Amino acid sequence: MTLRKFAGLGALLSIVMPSLAMAADEVAAPVLNSGDTAWMLTATALVLFMTIPGLALFYGGMVRSKNILSVMMQCFAITGLISILWVVYGYSIAFDTTGMEQGVVNFNSFFGGMGKAFLAGVTPASITGPAALFPEAVFITFQMTFAIITPALIVGAFAERMKFSAMLIFMAIWFTLVYAPIAHMVWSGNGGLMWDWGVLDFAGGTVVHINAGVAGLVACIVLGKRKGFPTTPMAPHNLGYTLIGAAMLWIGWFGFNAGSAAAANGTAGMAMLVTQIATAAAALGWMFAEWITHGKPSALGIASGVVAGLVAITPAAGTVGPMGALVIGLVAGVICFFCATSLKRKLGYDDSLDAFGVHGIGGIVGAILTGVFAAPALGGFGTVTDIAAQVWIQCKGVGFTVIYTAIVTYVILKVLDMVMGLRVTEEEEAVGLDLAQHNERGYNL
Repeated sequence: MTLRKFAGLGALLSIVMPSLAMAADEVAAPVLNSGDTAWMLTATALVLFMTIPGLALFYGGMVRSKNILSVMMQCFAITGLISILWVVYGYSIAFDTTGMEQGVVNFNSFFGGMGKAFLAGVTPASITGPAALFPEAVFITFQMTFAIITPALIVGAFAERMKFSAMLIFMAIWFTLVYAPIAHMVWSGNGGLMWDWGVLDFAGGTVVHINAGVAGLVACIVLGKRKGFPTTPMAPHNLGYTLIGAAMLWIGWFGFNAGSAAAANGTAGMAMLVTQIATAAAALGWMFAEWITHGKPSALGIASGVVAGLVAITPAAGTVGPMGALVIGLVAGVICFFCATSLKRKLGYDDSLDAFGVHGIGGIVGAILTGVFAAPALGGFGTVTDIAAQVWIQCKGVGFTVIYTAIVTYVILKVLDMVMGLRVTEEEEAVGLDLAQHNERGYNL
């Protein structure tokens, strides 16, 4: 009986084991997750919504009425231009990992390969993500929306004075030599320069905001001040548009930050919560700082505070806890207020719509404080055990981005200025860019 039992067991195993092996293979194979896919599709739409119409309205309301269409046109044109450049070579530069090796610094630590140029190999069946759970096409589009909004943010620094043709060429070159390489260094994985350093940038504090803010500062200095600045009043012509745009940015930013979890999971949920907390804290921080300093709170001030908070929490959204977000938002709101007002007046640069004062400074504040509040000891959810060491790493990332972006942006602008000129004529500036560059008016009364 015993031998028969073993014989029967052996026969049973010979039938069952191949089935179990096949089941294990099926489990191990990457399987698309419909929930993650649905969330990433939604997040992608939200991030695009941040640029058009969010940023277009936010910036459009802050310029004078004769320039509203020029700013909106720039946002729409950048959306089209960067979308095409992204699929031709931008995605490949940013995320192709050919030649990369952890701990080895080589050309591919700074600049991705061309294996994904023209989206080679991407099919409906291509899936990606932290656990290969959603279509690569969705990831490509999601990252494309980040690539779109970053150069669009720069528009705020040189608004009302740059030629449309020069703007297009500048943005194409800047995207190629600055945005895509910085994204590669930070996000491409093992072998990427700042990735290997251990820089924490969950959703783009370094890649998007410091990058755009510093480029904006360089651009407004190279172009020079607007005619009449700072003695001529240049008040925003429609703060209603600006508040609507700020509200759209606030809503869209949930896709920006929570979407960067690349899954519908607990990290995405916490990123959404801390984004809301930091934004609210920064809005109040800016409002009260302005109230105390100038005697009255302003609509423009609270809208700017909202964006400052959104910017500052971006690098930290996946690793800080609620109380860390509260501190980051409050600090960012107050610091950005003084940098966009007192510092700008003291240094005398004409950052038209405070791209540097809000995005550059807010990104720097957020990036550095990420190193503090990502620590579990301070309520964070990161792996930081040595706060001082992580803050130093964050500062290295900030410093490298500032220097690299400033130098390359300056060179691009100076070469373009020599070749084709950057700035409209004084007559065109006086008439307004809507008529001078596009032969249209925002308002026909």
